[in-house]
Parts: sequence; C-alpha cells; structure tokens
Amino acid sequence: MRLVSYAAKDGSPHLGALTQHGVVDLYAAARVLGVAREVFASMSSWLEACEPRLVDTDKLPANAAANVLPLSSVRLLPPVPRPGKIVAIGLNYKDLSIESGASALPKSPIIFAKFPTSIVGFEDAIVIPVGNPNVDYEAELAVVIGRRGKAIPAARAFDYVAGYMPLNDVSARVWQFGDKQWVRGKSCDTFCPIGPHLTTRDEIPDPHTLTIRARVNGVTLQDSNTSKMIFHVPELIEFISASITLEPGDIIATGTPEGVGAFRKPAVFLKPGDMVEVEIERLGVLRNPVVAGS
Repeated sequence: MRLVSYAAKDGSPHLGALTQHGVVDLYAAARVLGVAREVFASMSSWLEACEPRLVDTDKLPANAAANVLPLSSVRLLPPVPRPGKIVAIGLNYKDLSIESGASALPKSPIIFAKFPTSIVGFEDAIVIPVGNPNVDYEAELAVVIGRRGKAIPAARAFDYVAGYMPLNDVSARVWQFGDKQWVRGKSCDTFCPIGPHLTTRDEIPDPHTLTIRARVNGVTLQDSNTSKMIFHVPELIEFISASITLEPGDIIATGTPEGVGAFRKPAVFLKPGDMVEVEIERLGVLRNPVVAGS
C-alpha cells in the first residue's frame, strides 16, 4: 500500500491509501470490509499496532465509492506527522565521502539527530532562516519503523520496518560546519520534508536497488542508487538499536549520495523561489518550494 496522512474538508488528519482512483479513507474502508477500524484511525495508530495491517482496497464494493476522494480535494500531510525521533546517517555513500574530502570511509555508521519539529510534508515550504546560512538539499531514503525493538539483529531487521519514503535532509552548511556537530544545522524548522506517501515494506522487497535523485528547478543535481550505500538498512537498524530503542513511527534517514550543493564547483545553495524535488524509484516524488524566513 501507499499510505498518506491527509486533511480533507473538515481539516482533521486522516489515514488514506493512494489508488488509481484517488485517496481511500482507510477508517471508512475498514468498516466496509469488516476490519478493525481503530487501527486505521491515523498513521500513528496504524504504526502502533506493531504488526502493520494492510487493506485490500480492490475488494471495496462499488457502493463504497463515496470513501474515495479525488487527490485534488485533499491536502497531503507529512506521512508520519510527529515521529518520536529522526535518526540520520552521515557519509553513508562512498562517492559522497570522497566528494566531501573524508580521509577514509566510515568504519561504522555515523549517526546524528534531526528534531521532529523539522518535519514538513509534500509541497510544504522549506524556509531559509534569517541570515541565509547556505541551505543545501540532500536526497535520502527514509526507513519508517513499525515495531518497538532493542538490540535487533541484522537478520531480523526488516521485521521491524513498516515502510519507506523519500526524505530531504535539508542542511544549513554554515551552522553544520561551524558548530563542529550537525544537529542545529540539520534541525531548523522545515528542514525535514518527507513524503508524499509511505510505501509499505511488502511493496519493496529490496530497498537497496532504487534510483535516487534530487532536482532543483528541474535540473538533476544528484543521481545515484541506494545500492551504493556503505551500510545497508539491516546494518543500520542493528547498529542504532544496540544502544537506542526504536519505536513505531521513528524515522531513519539513511544518508545521501554525491552531488550535494556544498561540494559542487561552484557551490549551489537553495534560494527563495527554488523548487526542490527528491525522487526515489517506486517511492514517489517529494516536491517542496523554497521561501525566505522572516
């Protein structure tokens, strides 16, 4: 399934599934299909069910068409509106490590945090902070956790994955490099766009075979493949959960490939009026405009 969090006319958030006909309200669909409705009340309740459940929307009877909303009639929200934590991985692509001037490839994953208040969704604006601290784009594969776990072995790691989605690890390079640590420069408000939807794990047998790209104003600046990760998803889950409990709704941002703006010659930083797109094969296109802060 391709799951969305969306707001309809009533303004309240709902959980839906994207289909060729539009957005299916899963809470309403569950009632029609005789499935436990409370699981589908929101993305949070679906994730907290521990064993994420799927609904076969193709089995909806014709008279359930009222539960399908045209995509144009809803506003897409961040698929996971308020993750407990965002664990991000630095320098997880060989070519980026080389591009950044690192003396050697990481021997273990480099982790840092992005604050949950940085989350925004599809077509929400990326806001450049006052002072314009060289704001950069980073296309990344996001892994969404679906079960609580600690000390998870790599061999069982996929059992804890609910699904995947595009993520833009927006970064204020002046603060990131000037602070000698990454949290402030990575956690500004609006600096973690995600979406447009969460694709459930059953749709993606191997997340390490996906083309990943970033475009600014239609120009492709990153063009790589998730096969080029240094540490793959099971290794990351094992490493993180050795010391940090992972919970439903947590997001792991798995790192970005080469082509970020800071290391281009000349450098390319985001400016008001830009449109940034992160596209991952089979996971959709995340699109966000850039505006100036006030």
